[in-house]
Amino acid sequence: MEINGKDELKLPLLQPLDGVVVTDKKIKTAKFKVGDISCASCATSIESLLLELNGVESVMVSVLQGQAAVKYIPELITAKAIKDAIEDAGFPADELPGQEIAVCRLRIKGMACTSCSESVERALSLVDGVKMALVGLALEEAKVNFDPSITDINHIVEAVEDAGFGAEVINSGNDVNKVHLKLEEISSEEDIYIIQSYLESVQGVNNVEMDLAEKKVTVSYDPDLTGPRSLISCIEKAGQGPNFYHATLYSPPRQRETERQQEIWMYRNQFIWSCLFSIPEFIFSMVLPMLHPYGNWLDLKVHNMLTVGMLLTWILCSPVQFIIGRRFYVGSYHALRRRSANMDVLVALGTNAAYFYSVYVVIKALTSDMFEGKDFFETSTMLISFILLGKYLEVVAKGKTSDALAKLTDLAPDTAHLITLDEDNNVISDREISTQLIQRNDILKIVPGEKVPVDGIVVDGQSHVNESMITGEARPIAKKPGDKVIGGTVNENGCILVKATHVGSDTALSQIVQLVEAAQLARAPVQKLADQISRFFVPTVVVAALITWLAWFIPGELGIYPRHWIPKGMDKFELALQFGISVLVVACPCALGLATPTAVMVATGKGASLGVLIKGGNALEKAHKVKIVVFDKTGTLTVGKPVVVSAVLFSCFSMEEFCDATTAAEANSEHPIAKAVVEHAKRLRQKFGPQTEHMTDIKEFEVHPGAGVSGKVGDRLVLVGNRRLMEDSNVPIGPDVENHISATENLARTCVLVAIDGKVAGAFALTDPVKPEAGHVISFLHSMGISTVMITGDNWPTAAAIAEEVGIKKVYAETNPLGKADKIKNLQMEGMTVAMVGDGINDSPALVAADVGMAIGAGTDVAIEAADIVLIKSNLEDVITALDLSRKTMSRIRLNYVWALGYNVLAMPVAAGTLFPLAGIRIPPWFAGACMAASSVSVVCSSLLLQYYKKPLHAKRLRLWA
Repeated sequence: MEINGKDELKLPLLQPLDGVVVTDKKIKTAKFKVGDISCASCATSIESLLLELNGVESVMVSVLQGQAAVKYIPELITAKAIKDAIEDAGFPADELPGQEIAVCRLRIKGMACTSCSESVERALSLVDGVKMALVGLALEEAKVNFDPSITDINHIVEAVEDAGFGAEVINSGNDVNKVHLKLEEISSEEDIYIIQSYLESVQGVNNVEMDLAEKKVTVSYDPDLTGPRSLISCIEKAGQGPNFYHATLYSPPRQRETERQQEIWMYRNQFIWSCLFSIPEFIFSMVLPMLHPYGNWLDLKVHNMLTVGMLLTWILCSPVQFIIGRRFYVGSYHALRRRSANMDVLVALGTNAAYFYSVYVVIKALTSDMFEGKDFFETSTMLISFILLGKYLEVVAKGKTSDALAKLTDLAPDTAHLITLDEDNNVISDREISTQLIQRNDILKIVPGEKVPVDGIVVDGQSHVNESMITGEARPIAKKPGDKVIGGTVNENGCILVKATHVGSDTALSQIVQLVEAAQLARAPVQKLADQISRFFVPTVVVAALITWLAWFIPGELGIYPRHWIPKGMDKFELALQFGISVLVVACPCALGLATPTAVMVATGKGASLGVLIKGGNALEKAHKVKIVVFDKTGTLTVGKPVVVSAVLFSCFSMEEFCDATTAAEANSEHPIAKAVVEHAKRLRQKFGPQTEHMTDIKEFEVHPGAGVSGKVGDRLVLVGNRRLMEDSNVPIGPDVENHISATENLARTCVLVAIDGKVAGAFALTDPVKPEAGHVISFLHSMGISTVMITGDNWPTAAAIAEEVGIKKVYAETNPLGKADKIKNLQMEGMTVAMVGDGINDSPALVAADVGMAIGAGTDVAIEAADIVLIKSNLEDVITALDLSRKTMSRIRLNYVWALGYNVLAMPVAAGTLFPLAGIRIPPWFAGACMAASSVSVVCSSLLLQYYKKPLHAKRLRLWA
């Protein structure tokens, strides 16, 4: 196999999630709608033709979409010339609109509730050139699609900052592949500029960011054109004479984890500082006055009616109100400036009302020798302290929602063995490098027990690789030259050389992570409820608080309720003010915005760790409504690999001779049927006697395409194949053999005949067996109240037999792909929510037509656009896992809304004083703040319980075993 070259290995293992056109200064991408593409052969013809054109860098043709994406150098060839070349080959072609859409992801800081995320989304949408903006509250990220000819990332970041939030670019367009380098031997700014100019001149480099202070450089590059080691070499070549530059790989700490830790420490420190003031204040104002004579000194007069206690609480409260609580003022300012209201507005209103009324009491006491009033400084400090405690617990809990995703990213190894080969493929050097330095087309050595660092193809050696993290196969998969391997999988035995085909963000593992992150960013339809409530909830709360204050203050002034209702040390105004502040704080809807996104984050992350990739909240919400699951047969209900189910003898040959001859003849064949026959013959041979230590070599081995193989084993001529091979070789087929062939074929099985010296010695019957878990899965689905249907292109007898074996009653056979989609639409017209389970390629029309498309056993092709849910493992039990997880998630979201709204609905009337006249129960403002914090924490903790989700069939087996 050729180690270097432009071939199909450049096709990504995972297709892009959306049709974003990636551009470069030197390379452009043109997309064409191509007609009359009927098969993979047509696509190969177009790719081969275009790759011969001067200036064409790469070509990717999609048979399913009927589209071609061509990367080309505009200085050498035009899009029109490429279009003409396609049409000259006999395929009609139309160039798709060439609008270039760039994508960037931002980390958003300062979002506290749904109102904040909506404000960011609205600010981004108002930027000229922004086509689409998605903001995830729980993920604290934004994904922006924009036209780079109209706006740029700087304007997008400015729009977020103008809205009052912080923004940092995670990646942008081609910047998905980045390398961070530490520069050495740098003595002046001139050296920095020299290095920058050299790097920017390298083809494939998209952006260079220099950090003069730290002497670091971050380079964004196209992995098709360059790589990290090439960039390091470029830096070293930039040095001339006495200036010798050196660069080493620098791995910055994970930004998200670092910022999460910083946020946790910030809230922790703010809470501790607030406690240093609020705890003494609580003791001075609430505890000591009740402990006579220890608190008597607090009543000492400083001047007129101003006491030591008032002065102390004022001094302790002010730093908490204006320094520690500054974030609430800033948040309120930005919210009001954009004509919205959020949690910060409610907290600022409540604490300011308590603080400035207390200041009024202090001033009045200072200037009057008759005034008696009660201050509420402790209300402000306690309220801020409880809110900070709630935010601290919330960010700690939210950090755990992405644990499953972090485990996926940790699967790739840190280092790899880079091999250099000479022209004769002999190893010249072997050195250990960081995985981040691997470039496309590198040759890597994978020794037993090591992880495969990147996606690639085996070029030398044989081994078995454990791919359970992708396919769920318990047994290691045999790998030989030409086979693909996936980054993060484990080499079990044997040493193999692998050519890197996909590195960085193009690896299967990276794209799985990207898919899950995109799913976590997408907004579920059920989230609309929270969005609608949050729009009017805060203004309504402010009005409700004002009405509460008036409802208690006016009747008090008019003497409608008795004087003994007013607690000792308060007057009518103060009682009404406390009720108003309590309503203002307890009704804060910040937990409402966390109800859906935190549950979706945990569910999608948990699903990914179980081999179920759910593409967002929309797929989750649809899946929980499914009433009918439609299954494809081949490769879905069946294994998709032939196995021998029986073996018979027809002549005087012994079973030992029959098995030895078959094994020797088929040992050199790579056909799946041959492998199944050899495996069965070896097992059969062991039953009838000890196997010979050395397998007899076969001579004059010949493959008969579509018929079988032949050759000499010892001095005997052995033929293994179908009826046609026997007839072509003049081997007579007797009546008993003929009857056996007919009976086998009637059971939809394949009959393989073995002839020795011109006589049929025996036969093997092969079938594509039903997956062992298929029957249990169908039965479990029925117990969940979900009906099952099978749609297949196979003949009726085979389809009926498979359906009866697994327990499916309704069958559609001999149906083409478009017919499958029509059958699904007919089921939908009956008012059913339909899920389709298929292999994601032949069944793509049906996957698109279904309400929920599930691609099963997709292996590395996990980005099938037609599917809503991708089941990475080839296990039907994951169909149940996907449906059950969606039900559990939607149930958890509803429970989260109960937690979020329950505090508001139950606590608001109590905070407004409805129980005070009857039972004397009232909620102080500081306690209302604790309730609000508890609401957010309980919602996040409720979502975190999804991390303990267990597969229903697995859990059932454990219970039966117990």
